[in-house]
Amino acid sequence: MQFFTAQPRSPSLFWITLTALLMLTALPRIASAEALLLVEADTGKVLQAENATYPWYPASVTKIMTAYVTLKAVKEGRLTLDSLLTVSPVAAAQSPSKMGFAPGTLITVDNALKMMMVKSANDIAVVLAEGVGGSVDGFSDMMNTTAQRLGMTQTHYVNPNGLPAEGQVTSARDLAILARAVLRDLPEYEHFMHIPAIRFGKRVTHNFNKLIGRYPGADGFKTGFICASGYNLVASATRNGRRLIAVVLGANSGQDRAVKAAQLLERGFSANTLAWLTPSLGTVDNLAPIDATPPNLRDEMCGPKRKRPASDEDEQVASVIANGDTMLSMFSPPALRPVDMIAAAPAPTEPVQVYTGPTRTGAALIAAAASDAERQAAAGKKKLAKKKNAKPKDDVKDAALGEKHNGRTTVTIDTSKPKPAAAKPDVARPAAAKPAATKPATAKPANAKPAGAKAANAKPAAKPETPAAADKQAPPAKPKAAAAKPGPKAATGETRPGT
Repeated sequence: MQFFTAQPRSPSLFWITLTALLMLTALPRIASAEALLLVEADTGKVLQAENATYPWYPASVTKIMTAYVTLKAVKEGRLTLDSLLTVSPVAAAQSPSKMGFAPGTLITVDNALKMMMVKSANDIAVVLAEGVGGSVDGFSDMMNTTAQRLGMTQTHYVNPNGLPAEGQVTSARDLAILARAVLRDLPEYEHFMHIPAIRFGKRVTHNFNKLIGRYPGADGFKTGFICASGYNLVASATRNGRRLIAVVLGANSGQDRAVKAAQLLERGFSANTLAWLTPSLGTVDNLAPIDATPPNLRDEMCGPKRKRPASDEDEQVASVIANGDTMLSMFSPPALRPVDMIAAAPAPTEPVQVYTGPTRTGAALIAAAASDAERQAAAGKKKLAKKKNAKPKDDVKDAALGEKHNGRTTVTIDTSKPKPAAAKPDVARPAAAKPAATKPATAKPANAKPAGAKAANAKPAAKPETPAAADKQAPPAKPKAAAAKPGPKAATGETRPGT
């Protein structure tokens, strides 16, 4: 009797598949153009790292270094938080986001830091740079010297605000090193890193870092965005005396970067039941830098596929990584998922009052805030009036260029019709004069009135003198009609008034 004996299956396919899956999860997600890093603030221990040592354009997270250098100068006595700085023409000319102060405006270092860190004001970053370093170039040298001292080997600064500039680069690794330095070297000034909102005049601006006031224990640091870098965020949070720092570079929106940072923090704070599966990544200082060109995300972030131009104030709710929330659900209740926390309204808080001019308190502070509000309202009215006056000109210019903006070209055609019609009353008149000429009773005033009535229906010919003028010109009507043969061209021209 012959028994069938199954051949043992080779385990090679199983192990190959398992190895491939492990390799896929371990490989850095270069194709996603995103860098993630999570470290312990006290020890610098790396808990998670993806593309953490790839060069990246910093955008406005640059302002963390601007604040660090400025506050070090304050701590060393080279200036005080009450020192007055002047808005220069160079500062006033910076691109938004900005406060928009006129050259010559005075502002304290304290108020400047609050405006820069909450509003992400590019003009105020230059005000601080010129006040501390004498010029943008001088301050940039101070920033680079500080970066070298801190061990930020992949960072180079060209300006203090992060606006696009050749050679302005950093990495997630270096930003985590900088964040640790702020907490270690400037603990007395740490409050500048997590102000929920500021009030200038009547305008309230909330921190662009959506973790502040939403994620429990969130206490830092700064957001950033330019088209080339995507949405960046350096965040921190403290729970049960343990502080973690999360860095997200290249997220798809302001919402995404906040959710991803919250996911990183939540994983770090969760019970490390699976810690034995992940190899030790060492400390952030020991991460090996990668020599590469920073990814340029301009087309993805600001290309034609975007529904609107992206900005650091983007409120777009974009999709998030489902796996992240699924994994978190094992360790925390669904109500505490990062996506839910970031989507919720921030905790109510009283905005910090900021103002121009010297340091004030009490009644003087109230008066300064009221004065800023009045100037703000006057500037708003002036700007609105300027826009209203400029609209017709803009419409004509757009039509001349053949551009269409939500049907404004149609409005332009309607408003410009009277000009060509008024310039050619004789073209419409011969058509009315022909029937008058064919009738033998043209001299009768009764017949002249209907002709005038027809002319009245055509708006350009509605003049009180037209009946008499039409009677006098009735005999030579035929030659004029012959001269009016190019009429179709003129009518075609009216449909394109801006050309």
